[in-house]
This record gives sequence, structure tokens and C-alpha cells, in this order.
Amino acid sequence: MRLFTTIAALRCYLNSQKSAASHLQIGLVPTMGALHSGHLSLIQRARQENAIVVVSIFVNPLQFGPKEDFQDYPRNLEQDRLLCEQAGVDVIFAPSELEMFGKSGIDAGNSESPVLYGRMAIRPYTGEWPFAPTSLTQVVPPVAMTSVLCGKSRPGHFQGVALIVTKLLSLVQPTRAYFGQKDAQQVAIIRQLVVDFNMPVEIVACPIAREASGLAMSSRNQYLTQEQKQQASVLYRALQQGLKSFGSGRRTAEVILAVVKAEVAQESAIKLEYAELVDPNSLIPLSVVKTAGLLAVAAKIGSTRLIDNIIMRNRLPIVAIDGPAGSGKSTVTRKVAQVLGLSYLDTGAMYRAVTWLVMTTNTPISDEFAIAELVNSSYLEYNLDPASGLTLKINGEDVTEAIRSLEVTARVSEIAAVPAVREFLVEQQRRCGKIGGIVAEGRDIGTNVFPDAELKIFLTASVKERSRRRLLELKDGDRANTSLEQLERDIALRDEKDSTREVSPLRKAADAVEIETDGLTITEVIDRIVGLYKQRIVNSY
Repeated sequence: MRLFTTIAALRCYLNSQKSAASHLQIGLVPTMGALHSGHLSLIQRARQENAIVVVSIFVNPLQFGPKEDFQDYPRNLEQDRLLCEQAGVDVIFAPSELEMFGKSGIDAGNSESPVLYGRMAIRPYTGEWPFAPTSLTQVVPPVAMTSVLCGKSRPGHFQGVALIVTKLLSLVQPTRAYFGQKDAQQVAIIRQLVVDFNMPVEIVACPIAREASGLAMSSRNQYLTQEQKQQASVLYRALQQGLKSFGSGRRTAEVILAVVKAEVAQESAIKLEYAELVDPNSLIPLSVVKTAGLLAVAAKIGSTRLIDNIIMRNRLPIVAIDGPAGSGKSTVTRKVAQVLGLSYLDTGAMYRAVTWLVMTTNTPISDEFAIAELVNSSYLEYNLDPASGLTLKINGEDVTEAIRSLEVTARVSEIAAVPAVREFLVEQQRRCGKIGGIVAEGRDIGTNVFPDAELKIFLTASVKERSRRRLLELKDGDRANTSLEQLERDIALRDEKDSTREVSPLRKAADAVEIETDGLTITEVIDRIVGLYKQRIVNSY
């Protein structure tokens, strides 16, 4: 593990790594140090999904108000370094304030007016803080996103967050950046920032890590006594009461917030700052939850300010089934959808549709740039109604039957490997999942496409078993003479390629249930998945 304190050293290291491997996957975990289990969960996720993991440790003064705890904020770089080393971090970037702002401050002139970029804006920073530069560009998030929740009591906080995150994304240029869902307002603002500035990075929001009492983990928990920690757990109980109300069908903000406030009021040591219900993406206040709502609270116990939240989704469940080639995913997924009365999302058909489009427009398959232009100027229509059967259109043309041709089959793997195609179709698949009620299969459905799926299954089988099944499929075909040993080599090679590919590699999601299908019939596998669905989803509603 390397520890860098200067921008020049960090850039030198990253450039050397990128020159040694094309399309290097880099994960960034921005922190202010004082690492705890919540941070480690972000690091573990980044470690699973990237070749290189960079953890930044920087207590950003621009995020703190004049009466906040900037000077007292816990700092222990040596302890943080040990935790990062144990977690398999490749690089810690721990710059000084002077390094981050004094040397690289941008001379934005003397204009006091923001320069608009989409919904975001930049303007010169004129406030005071240690090592204040003569001029520093400030990123200004949309007012509608900073005028609610924590923005009411922390003016300037999210401008400071947006600036430091913009600088870190620019310096590291990660494939993915990881943030905790506890800071849901921060996540929403950063996602909007990435959209507005067209940054080629995926923002990954990871679940809130909690103590046994339910209290959300935070570096500021170090300020609390054991008694205060127990008292503060009322915040999570209040959120759960709000969720219970939502689950019972009472979905207005008036009712949900009244339940939350009543629960918090039972703990006199907690001073509630706010309880609000907003859209998880735009942060616009909601009067009723139609599709999804962010229920968020902030409170003080003593002098310590704490925040917490949950997301309530008014959608049907999603079942994500991943696994290696030959594990029986397609057959099982179709039949699980039928048994549960859900729609089957045929992601393979989507890739076939794009392959058909590339071939019929005579777009050179070797020209990734031309393919990117083609798919991103196209639109896909997918009928998810199980009663009427699959209907797939691309640019208005029904291709349901055409995509099953031998010509399309021969080229689909090649087209599916194009990053622009995968990005386009992941977005299409997520759009299909907005209302839920689907069962989808693939190799990155639970890890990448639907990371918040209500049930995730990792369906697998030994190489020998998958080879045996494949041999039975081939016995009457053109490859009837293929040996079991050859199939085992082919499948093992396919596994290696799928699990090490640069874009969305095959892996088991941390919260997926693994089902080893050796010795199981298709009916037994389906029964097991249906049983999990009833246990985890039906019984919880």
C-alpha cells in the first residue's frame, strides 16, 4: 500500500498504473478519516469491483460552518492507515489543506457571479479558512437540492462538498466512486454534479452500516457516551415506524412524518432538527410517495449532530439472478417469473436487438466509436406484460423474431463486449425496473444493473456439472463429437474471462444467496428461489 500526500505523486502513480493496463478499473472512496466499519464496507465494495482502490483522507474545511467541529473533528492517520492496509487498499491520498487548495486554486478572476454549467455553477470562493488562496473556484449545486434537509442549517456545506469531490474525481479519474447512503443528500447532489459535468464515473451508494442498536455508524459517534448512543438509536426506530406506516398503505408525508416525530419525542435527550420526506434523486419535498421517497432525519444529542435516513419504494419487487455460463439461469429465470406472476426481463434479447441494429445499418463491428454513436441515438421499446408475451422494438421496428437469426447469434457476443453497448443497455434495463415486478438474469444484474433488488440469487454449478449438461445439449447437434474434457476447458476459460473482464465482471453480490445446482433438478431450484421470495419479500410486506 502506498501513502501519498501530494497531487504530483498521486498522478505519477496512477499514470504509471494506467500505462501498464488499458481500461484500468479504479475505485475511489473519499473520506475525512476517522475510519469505522461503515467506511470499511465502502472499501470492501470497491475492492470487489476494481483493480485499484484509492482512499482519500482529507478533513475539508469548506464543509464546516464557523460554529462546527472542524478543529475537533477526529483525526488519526496512523490508525486509518492500518485499517486501509488490512482492507487491501492500494493507495491512501492524504493531502494537506495547502496542497489541495493553495497550490491548485484556480484564478477565477474577481467576478462574483456564478458561471453556469447546466444545473450546476462555479464561482470564485471568497470565504476565509486556513491557507485561504487568493482565488478559488467554488462549485454551486442547484439551490433546490441545498435548501432542504441539512442545507437549511448548514449554509455553504454542500458547496464545500461539491468542490472537494469535483477535485478528487478530476485528480483520480476513477471508474467508480463510493459513498455511504447515510449522507443521502450528498449522494444525490454528487450524482447530479456528475451528470451536469458529464463526468465518466459511476457513483455507487452503499447501504448504511449500523451498530447493533440500529444507530447509523458515523465518525461523530466517537463524541457520544454509551448512554447517548443508546438514546440516539431512537432515530432508527423512528424511521422504522415511518416505514411501517408506509408499508401499511399510509403514504402521505403528513402521516409518515407525524409517526416519526412521535417516536423521537419519546426520548427527551434527542432534539430533532428535522424530519422530511423528499424525492431520493431531486430532493424535492413530497406530499405523498408515488414511486420512491427518502425519509430523512437530523437531530442533536448534547452538542453532537447526527443524521439518518431510509428509502421507501412504492414498487413491485425485483429478483436478480446472476451466475456463470451453463448454470441454467435462462430456464430457471423464465419459470420463476411464471410461478411468481412477474415479468421476465430478457436482457439477452436486448443485446440481440442492438446486434441486429448494428448489422442492418452496416455499421462496422470493429468501429466502437460508430457503434457508440448508433446506440446512443436509438431507442428501445420492451413489452414487459407477461400476458402478451415478449415484444421488442428498436427505433420503432419490431425485431422480436429477427433477433433470433443465426447471423445475429453469431455476432451478439462481440457486440455485447463493446462498453458503449453495455452502458446503453444497462440504462434501458434500469428503466424497465423502475416499476419493479421483474425477474432478470445475467452476469451483473444484482451487482450492477439492480444493486437494490429485493432478492438476489447467484446460481452456479461445478465446471464438471455444467460441462455434462452442455454435452447432453450437443449430443444431437453439429458438435456431437465434442469431448467432456474439451467442454470443461472451454467453460473454465469462459469463467475466467467473465470474472476478469474490465466491464461489469461476473461476481456474486455481497447480499446474494448462492444456490449450488449440482444434484438439483430444475424444479428443485425453482422451488428454492420461490421459497426465498416468499420468505424475504411476501412475508415482509
